[in-house]
Amino acid sequence: MVVGGEARAVQGLRRKAVLAILGLHAGEVVSTGRLVELVWDGAAPPNAVNALQSHLSYLRRTLSDKAAVRSRPPGYVLDVGPDGTDVAIAERLIGAGLRDGDDAVRARDLQRALDLWRGQPMADATGVTWLEEQAERLGQLWLQGKRALLAARLGLGHHAQLLPELEQLTREHPFDEQLHGQLMLALYRMGRQADALSTFQRLRRTLRDDLGIEPGPALRELESAMLRQAEHLDAPRAAATVTVAAEEPAREVAPQAVPAQIPLAVRTFAGRDGQLARLDALLPAEWTPPGSAVFVAVVSGTAGVGKSALAVHWAHRVADRFPDGQLYVNLRGFDPADTPMPPADAVRGFLDALGVPAERIPADLAGLSALLRSQLAGRRVLILLDNARDAEQVRPLLPAAPGCLVVVTSRDSLTSLVAIEGAVPVPVDLLTDGEARDLLVSRLGARRVAAEPEAVERIATRCARLPIALAVVAGRAATRPDLPLSAFAEELGRFRTTLDAVAGADPASDVRAVFSWSYRALSPAAAAVLRRMSLGPGPDLGIGAVASLAGVPVPQARTSLAELDRAGLVVEQRPGRYTFHDLLRAYATELVETADAEDGRAAAVNRLLEHYVATAQAAAQRLDPARDPVPRAARHPAIAVPAPPREEAQAWFDDECRSLLAAVRLAAELGLDEHTWRLAAAMTTFLDWHGQWQELVATQEAALRALRRLGDRPGQGAASCELGQVYARIGRFDEAHQYLWTALSLFEQLDDAPGLARAHYQLGWLQHAQRRYRDALSHSEQALALFERLGDKLWRARALNATGWILGQLGEYQQALRLCRDALVENREVGDRHGEAGTWDAVGYAHHRLGDPRQAVACFGHALRAYRELGDRSGQACVLCHLGDAYADLGDAPAAADAWRRSVEILDEFDPAQAAVVRAKLPGEWTATVRG
Repeated sequence: MVVGGEARAVQGLRRKAVLAILGLHAGEVVSTGRLVELVWDGAAPPNAVNALQSHLSYLRRTLSDKAAVRSRPPGYVLDVGPDGTDVAIAERLIGAGLRDGDDAVRARDLQRALDLWRGQPMADATGVTWLEEQAERLGQLWLQGKRALLAARLGLGHHAQLLPELEQLTREHPFDEQLHGQLMLALYRMGRQADALSTFQRLRRTLRDDLGIEPGPALRELESAMLRQAEHLDAPRAAATVTVAAEEPAREVAPQAVPAQIPLAVRTFAGRDGQLARLDALLPAEWTPPGSAVFVAVVSGTAGVGKSALAVHWAHRVADRFPDGQLYVNLRGFDPADTPMPPADAVRGFLDALGVPAERIPADLAGLSALLRSQLAGRRVLILLDNARDAEQVRPLLPAAPGCLVVVTSRDSLTSLVAIEGAVPVPVDLLTDGEARDLLVSRLGARRVAAEPEAVERIATRCARLPIALAVVAGRAATRPDLPLSAFAEELGRFRTTLDAVAGADPASDVRAVFSWSYRALSPAAAAVLRRMSLGPGPDLGIGAVASLAGVPVPQARTSLAELDRAGLVVEQRPGRYTFHDLLRAYATELVETADAEDGRAAAVNRLLEHYVATAQAAAQRLDPARDPVPRAARHPAIAVPAPPREEAQAWFDDECRSLLAAVRLAAELGLDEHTWRLAAAMTTFLDWHGQWQELVATQEAALRALRRLGDRPGQGAASCELGQVYARIGRFDEAHQYLWTALSLFEQLDDAPGLARAHYQLGWLQHAQRRYRDALSHSEQALALFERLGDKLWRARALNATGWILGQLGEYQQALRLCRDALVENREVGDRHGEAGTWDAVGYAHHRLGDPRQAVACFGHALRAYRELGDRSGQACVLCHLGDAYADLGDAPAAADAWRRSVEILDEFDPAQAAVVRAKLPGEWTATVRG
């Protein structure tokens, strides 16, 4: 700290921190809370406010001016005038030096600024996070000023003097392209063209090896200019000498143009509150002197989702925050009638708007970009770059100095701009239901929309809540106020596809045309993946399914999906799960029908079904290793996708369930009987354990029809057994009897002993469900005898447990306990974890009935853990009910209620009738709450 030309030391880290924080906010009030938070790094002691006041008193004494640090609610301000700190002076001088003007004056200002750096900023305030961040900011400011000074001195012809310094700086900053460009220029002007080009190649290797990127367009253009020995690279004919005169008055700068190029905003803009808030967050509460970054936002999303409308709406809303103007350009990245705009053309347009005379505008991109940065330095300009194709088209248009804010819209997510330039992603998705309604309200009026809520919902659904499609329909409805909205909803349904229904009068409003602009920009591989994805029958697709449809290896499919995701044509709605909205699906369907031959489409669907069959069979085996594998293998190998491990098999079925159900329906519709029954068979365990019994009925009936067409009688018997079991579960006993006796008859005709044993086993459970326990015991004992004769230890253990359970229902608890204990031993011997879970439940039930509820609780605990481990929701619900009964007999009412409540929560998902039975056990108050 310097007072009256005298350096005065400040003792103590906290005091230094207080002074530094106030100095970096010179002239601004810093609240007491903010000071405490920053000085003590978020870990302030209880007496922090008192300590802060003591530090401030010390600083006033050291400054010999009590008025220098003023108390001004809600905090304090350091009042030392506009140039009272080195930081303020440096930022002002660098801001001036970054503006376009005479190189000698710029060099003088910049050198004066850099001379203010004396060692490492904040070197004696380490350990205070905010000050360390400010030290980093000041380091970047120094580097920014140094680059600008070097550029000015190169403009003066000082390349020979600068060479050693440039070589040192490029070693210290190996990724800095601007410094390397300046070194190349200095070498070139000294006649060392080969060394200049070697510098470019060395940087290129460094960027490739360390960052995996190529040099930017400015540096590539400089290399190209050197190769063709462009005249503009030559040294200035008259080299000037820089003399830094501290007292020399500043030269007057001519007034600059203030452009206002933002297009007309959409009057009826609606929704997008989240995205608007994200953009608002980029605006600081107050504009401060230049900081360390230029804010860039990337507004990205699929075609027709309203990116440009959002950006333009927001730009108009905040235009007054940018007093130096607003620049706009349509970069034509996805244009139906023209090629993407070259960055050089966009820069020339900006320079012209900023009032730069034509004779001062360079011809090459590097010079144009540098001049634009100079023109924007120190100014507050909002720049809207609309419809960008890629990051390379955007980079030459970015300012280098803070104060400006750039909003880029693109169908591409521009991930490299986010990764390298630190751009803030603002993804734009389909409208929500509420936003879609608001859009229609804004176009048609609240009264008309409120009068027909069902029609509004149908319109929004048919338009996939895509703004451009909704706008087309709303436009038609607005021109026909005499027609009800239901007429337009019905019109949408009459067309072959909604794409025909929302075709606009010009390409900009024709949804099909808008999609085509994105499609034509794809690589051939990604375009093929998009088309083939439309053949998938489910709501979304996993990476293995996409690879199978496309007929490519998984890594290649992943690369294409990444391209489609960046282009906004597919959405990775969850990690590894891809989908697109209904209108894009319709567009992709049209494409695949015209671009892919019929046999190619059929082969793709066949590969997909084989993938599902192979993976579902493997996952089912991992889910329940004791289950019988489906005997047949796929006729053709599916795309090689490894089966999920045991712990992920449950999640795989959760993810794929709807797609698998749709695949069964598709295979049945196409007459692919082998795929139909095999896929249905692979799903039985998962559907049963999750209580999806209606889905299990549908898949097994499809399987049975397919097996009948194939003439596969053993398969028909197995499917009939499955259907009998599930119909018994849902209380449709007549159908259960029919299917199970049909299975029994088939197996008797075929002399199929294993099938006969299974049929008796299921008939035993059917009779049990109807409380015909003697008949149930007869079938169960027959099944047990057959399994013993066959030497099938796994199913013998299950039949042994079933027999014991039925004996328990007959009141023969001791015999039931003996048989179930034997079954438990055999379950463990054969590794049947699911059979073991069911047997623990039966053992617990027997103990409970024998008057030992405490032992029963322990047994039920074993069963519950096993069912949870396996993911069997149905089994968990049953055991929880039994566990609640045991707790109730122990007198532990809270534990009983908790078990019953958890049972009800599961049963409510798939068995409301049984849920009501268990709910009746709960205390009245809780029951009333749930029912209400």
